[in-house]
Amino acid sequence: MSGDCYHCGQTVPNGANYRVRIDGQDRSMCCAGCQAVAQAIVASGLDDYYRNRDALPDSPRGAIPDELGSLLLYDHAEFQKSFVRALSEHEREASLILEGITCAACIWLNEQHVARLSGVTGVDINYATRRARVRWDESRIHLSDILAAIAAIGYRAHPYDAERSETLARQEQRSALWRLFVAGFGMMQVMMYAVPVYLAGDGEMTPAIESLLRWASLALTVPVVAYSSAPFFRNALRDLRLRRVGMDVPVALGVGAAFLASVWATLTSSGEVYFDSVTMFVFFLLGGRYLEMRARQRAVSITEALAKLMPAVAWRLAAYPGQQRPEQVVVADLRPGDVVLVKPGEAIPADGRVIEGASSVDEALLTGESRPVAKRVGDRLTGGAMNNESPLVVRVEAVGEETRLSAIVRLMERAATERPRIVEMADRIAARFVAALLVVAALVAVIWWQIDAERALWITVSVLVVTCPCALSLATPVALTVASGALARVGLLVTRGHGVEALAKANHFVFDKTGTLTTGRMRLLEILPLGAQDEDACVSLAAALEQSSEHPLAAALRDAAPTLPVVSSVRSIAGSGVAGTFTERELRLGRPEWVAELHGVPLPVDADPLLASEDTVIALADESGWLALFRLGDEARPEAADLIGQLKAAGCAVSLLTGDSPGVARRIARELGIDDVRAGMSPQGKHAFVQHLQARGQLVAMVGDGVNDAPVLAQAHVSVAMGGGAALARTQADFVLLAESLEPLRDGLFIARRALHVIRQNLVWSFVYNFVALPLAMFGFITPWMAGIGMSGSSLLVVLNSLRLQRQGH
Repeated sequence: MSGDCYHCGQTVPNGANYRVRIDGQDRSMCCAGCQAVAQAIVASGLDDYYRNRDALPDSPRGAIPDELGSLLLYDHAEFQKSFVRALSEHEREASLILEGITCAACIWLNEQHVARLSGVTGVDINYATRRARVRWDESRIHLSDILAAIAAIGYRAHPYDAERSETLARQEQRSALWRLFVAGFGMMQVMMYAVPVYLAGDGEMTPAIESLLRWASLALTVPVVAYSSAPFFRNALRDLRLRRVGMDVPVALGVGAAFLASVWATLTSSGEVYFDSVTMFVFFLLGGRYLEMRARQRAVSITEALAKLMPAVAWRLAAYPGQQRPEQVVVADLRPGDVVLVKPGEAIPADGRVIEGASSVDEALLTGESRPVAKRVGDRLTGGAMNNESPLVVRVEAVGEETRLSAIVRLMERAATERPRIVEMADRIAARFVAALLVVAALVAVIWWQIDAERALWITVSVLVVTCPCALSLATPVALTVASGALARVGLLVTRGHGVEALAKANHFVFDKTGTLTTGRMRLLEILPLGAQDEDACVSLAAALEQSSEHPLAAALRDAAPTLPVVSSVRSIAGSGVAGTFTERELRLGRPEWVAELHGVPLPVDADPLLASEDTVIALADESGWLALFRLGDEARPEAADLIGQLKAAGCAVSLLTGDSPGVARRIARELGIDDVRAGMSPQGKHAFVQHLQARGQLVAMVGDGVNDAPVLAQAHVSVAMGGGAALARTQADFVLLAESLEPLRDGLFIARRALHVIRQNLVWSFVYNFVALPLAMFGFITPWMAGIGMSGSSLLVVLNSLRLQRQGH
């Protein structure tokens, strides 16, 4: 183990000098995190952990003994690096994953319990992902205290990482399958004993045989109630102990009452037994929950896939550009300025720029762009993208929480943990419904006891089970989770919980121009030859004069030139243009007034329309006269016209706001088919315009880019920022377009409207089901096993209906 970390078993990188004294010997560690954990273990008197372990852990997370779950380990800064980020001097935010969540009431319970802790400033938990974001003031409370408080109410919280989440999901599946198997096996066997009793006529079965069948049914039902139903009872007891009513309370009451009554009837050889009904509706309830769990895990697959994109190790070139062998290091040890080698088939370990090599990378999960993107020297790379073809040497610019991938995952988590108004309303209704259900069940029991005591028990059980509002609690959050994943797949990232609903309802779309409806880059829009040379020859000469310039106009000319002839004696004249020599001819390119000084010939009348445009116009000439005029400007995105057309076809109004001149704004609006154009607007003017639309009752969606758009993005009902825009604009927006394209917005509007339609379907179904099932159960038309099918079936229908949103297509 001389070359391995004594704590986690990973290889100790060259040059690492992290040591901890354990059992009288200095032990080598691979990183500061393992050193901190080992020091905490020793300081806590838990050295036996190292003496008694029989194998090294599979991952560094596994190197933590269970006894440290509530100790100061979680408060150590080095240990917190991977899942905690600083929001201010004292405020911290942790990303956690919760074990033990079974229904929406569990989410509410944890949020309420943790939020009441002194020093906790915020807590949001997502039902579909089991992910929690907790914010606290570390000067008033420690993270270990928060985790201990969660454990005190019967749940376990862990630092989030993708591997742990996947392991917990597998454990959850395995446990659910075993409980389902026991319930199914018990149900089949008990039904075998119940059928003869049902079919036997009067006097055809002796009391001894009937008693034997009852005792056999009891023996087979005990494992179903004790093992398969254990989560129902455990959760119900926890809720009652905390004086709250969750979804499992009526289920536990129903199962427990039917089982105890059947046990009493078996012991006294009197009355009816309901072992078949108990095993049957436990099986159906567990079956419904298992299918719901699988659907939920499938729905959040995009978030988990993004979290696992970043590789664990990288190949660092410590002495680049010298000849050397790359060293393998942990990605967490990379720093800005490091140079790394990315081999074909490997993921890019951090954000950076290509400094050597050319290849193509797959950014499908990051941007929604399905085609590989070509990369060459100088191009920016996003950590997590996959290198397809050739080796690339990359200079690291951002690592860890500062990478674009981390920002995307963080924004997705924020959207998933925020609770839109429609979700909170459904949860409030469900909580009140459960309380009312218990009162109704008690009244039903009393009334039926007076009418027919033998039927009172199973009718009460049916009422408790059949109307449990699980479907109502699932109706909205599952649909929003699936919709957020579908939107991310097409390249539209949801960053706020209310975003999907607001986008679906928006009826007036307001667009910024530069960088939003246009590319934000100068392009050669028109060439007017004025001499004997054709367009290609003129633009080639102009590009040759500008080949060393970094000016946007120069880049636009070079992009349009088919060739670059050799031009000598090139010199730049500040504020005027550039001059040079080509085949012993003096050339000038720049402002028409300055270029005219070279030859003194006035511009022809043909040039007047071009000069009258509000775009940038530059001239090219030699000593003999004018050669060409070039009109350059910001061009509309190729997909923008199609988006505007679809918005108008969908009944939405469209406006264009810009600080540019009226002429340029009208040209772009004319190309795209926008009638309402507001030019020369300040940020305050844009803000006031959106307020005016809102005062008229319009639901405004603002699509913008840049710092100046941040106030108006915040004012709009729903806002969308371009992925390449300023960071402030992205934080203000409800959505971020991950690719430099508007196509995801077109697809996103369709998905959002479908999601709102699905939510309404789910809510209508939930209410209709409960209002129909309750009277039927009250009047004795629904048996307990039917109630189990109805309850689990209604929840499953809601989940399956929501999963339809994963299907793309119009």
